[in-house]
Amino acid sequence: MKVCMSSETTFVDATNQILGRMVTYVAKNALNGKSIIILNIEKAVISGRKKMIVDRAMLRLTTRTLGSQEKGPVHFRRPDTYTRRVIRGMLPWKKPKGKDAFKRVRVFMGVPEEFKNKATFRVPGAEASKLSCSYITLQQLAKEIGGVAPS
Repeated sequence: MKVCMSSETTFVDATNQILGRMVTYVAKNALNGKSIIILNIEKAVISGRKKMIVDRAMLRLTTRTLGSQEKGPVHFRRPDTYTRRVIRGMLPWKKPKGKDAFKRVRVFMGVPEEFKNKATFRVPGAEASKLSCSYITLQQLAKEIGGVAPS
């Protein structure tokens, strides 16, 4: 996949970053016109007990339509597409401003070859080491809900 990079491109390393706090930073900067590329998204964490997080995700998967399957809700299970859906929820994506911001965000599992030597940014205040509660990674969540989780 060809990724358009500008001088305003920021590379965010999601390793041991709290998903919600990191994605809030990404959504706000995307709305301000910056291109954001998130790397290692499968290593991002969600705070809370594993059973609670998995049960909430599984409940979301039961939402469906009785009509056409093309019109029904799409439930993402892979860590990269799951994160893009979280970002979309933080943007006014039905408006042109939100659609443009959403197009400026790219999410990758691992680090692609073309981004190996790029300097990465860590979102301040989103470190998982600050958590006093339990947490799971997106990779663990993907395994539990039936998504493709990288090894």
